[in-house]
Order: sequence, then structure tokens, then C-alpha cells
Amino acid sequence: MAASDTDPSAPPRRTRNPELHRRAILEAASQAFAERGYHRATLRDIARRAGVTHGSVLRHFGSKERLFLAAVPGTRDIDALAEDTREPLAARIARGYVRRMESAVDNDPFVALLRSAADDTGSAAALYVAMQERTDEVYRQLLDEYDLRHRLPFVAALLVGVTFSRCVVRAGALAEMSAEHLTADLTASLEALLHGNSGAEDPPAEQGRGR
Repeated sequence: MAASDTDPSAPPRRTRNPELHRRAILEAASQAFAERGYHRATLRDIARRAGVTHGSVLRHFGSKERLFLAAVPGTRDIDALAEDTREPLAARIARGYVRRMESAVDNDPFVALLRSAADDTGSAAALYVAMQERTDEVYRQLLDEYDLRHRLPFVAALLVGVTFSRCVVRAGALAEMSAEHLTADLTASLEALLHGNSGAEDPPAEQGRGR
């Protein structure tokens, strides 16, 4: 018997619709991870918030780690970068990043992960690596192997640093910038990281695409 059949305080059960369940779980997970961090958020609490069973969460996502990755806006929206567009890649990354952070800074699971990293370095490291693997799948369509190995890690580090300064400690020049100013300067920084002169010749077989 489901908890909602015996506990009047439990949220009402939703209609049996897999897609509705999935969306409800993602919304509940995003809220739970943002409020409690990765370590303290539990699948049972997420299930309760979504109005589904614990088993339903596992059927849809398989594990807490996979659910986190699905709920993090940065990984959830990464596929949009690969869409055909006239806007340069650096501008796409900067614009999407700033828009996401400005609209959901207090409810962003990635910000929560950075906040909790000091207390739970093991989980934070594992999830950070998993997030990189997820984003690399998309960037592999946009960059060559040299850029993936030698430039993309610095792009990730830059975004982590900006997030920490602007959204976690909320201090310094990056925290004080307007969204418009941040977007422009971040675009220029990303452009330099992705396409700037490395100071050394790239291996001939790894030059080219995405430049």
C-alpha cells in the first residue's frame, strides 16, 4: 500500500503518467538538492515532494547520482549548445550560463554542490567528473580532440570559479558585475580559452575544427 493511502499528510498521488512523473521528480530533485545539498538530500524526500514512490524515482533515474545530473540545469541544457546557430560557441556558453545563474541562483543544484563541496569532497569530486563526462559528449561535436583535452578543462574551471565568486561567496568584482557586463566579459574570456593562441604549435592532426 502506498504511503499516501495511509498517511493523510503525504502529498496526493499523481496520475499514472510516466512523463508527468519524470517532470515532477526532476522538479522535486532540483529543489531538494538546492536546499539540502547533494549529501543531505535523499531519494525518499524527493519522492515525497514529487508525490511518487521511492521505487518510481529509481525506475526513472536508477541512482541518486544520475538523478542529480538530470536535475542540474547545466547538464540538462547542454544539448542546446550543439544546435545549429550563427552565434559563436563562446557567446552561446556565456549567454546560457549567465541566464541560468541569474534566474535560478538560489535554486540551482550546481551552486548547492559547490557550497557543500568542503563538507563532502568525495561526492562533489565524483559528481564533478560525471558532469564533465556529460558535457564532453556535446563538446565532442563542436571541438577537436586537442581542444577537448587542452582547452575545455580550463573552460570548466573558469565557470566553476565564476559560479563560486558570484553565487557562493558573492564577493568581489565578478559578484558586482551586471548580468550584461558579465556576459560580455565571460564571452571574451571563453573565446580566448577556446580559440586563442596557445603559444605553441598544435599537433597537425589535431588542428582545426571549431576554430
